[in-house]
Amino acid sequence: MKKERLESLERQCREESAEPIVFGEGDGDAKLVLVGEAPGAKEIELGRPFVGQAGKNLDEFLEILGLKREDIYITNVVKIRPYKINEKTGRKSNRTPNKNEIEKYGKYMEEEIRTIQPKVVVTLGNVSLRAVLKDQKATIGKMHGKPIAYEGYYIFPLYHPASVIYNQELKKTYIEDLHKLKDFIKEHYLL
Repeated sequence: MKKERLESLERQCREESAEPIVFGEGDGDAKLVLVGEAPGAKEIELGRPFVGQAGKNLDEFLEILGLKREDIYITNVVKIRPYKINEKTGRKSNRTPNKNEIEKYGKYMEEEIRTIQPKVVVTLGNVSLRAVLKDQKATIGKMHGKPIAYEGYYIFPLYHPASVIYNQELKKTYIEDLHKLKDFIKEHYLL
């Protein structure tokens, strides 16, 4: 039933989008859902979430938690690659999704979570935290590493792994937060 519902959502999303999409993937009965911001170039190319640089960060995430990719469900708020064109090179580069993109595709992310009914939703960065909480004032800087009881599950906000690449000072905090998540999951028998 869940698999069919997720496949139906993906078909709807593809029909609605003029751009190539990357829909969520993984265990439809997962206890943990990981929500990123949007796919990048590699994700669009391969049609899978978290496979480029984000995939390397996902491997570290899974290793610390003692999980496998197939144990969780992975998705993004926005299903297309938000990009801008570099005027000098003509190349595409990633950008933060805008309000319209978040509204258009966020409804699919919400339905994915409703369908799967996880115990924990891990949000990566401000975009996913705000979209899942439906609170535009929420900030990862204040909320990271602290579980939030929400609509029958817990939200566990983490810094986006890409932010760690750009700001090495966040690496220690990110790793500490992953260990907090691991402890929280164990303490509450969530996986």
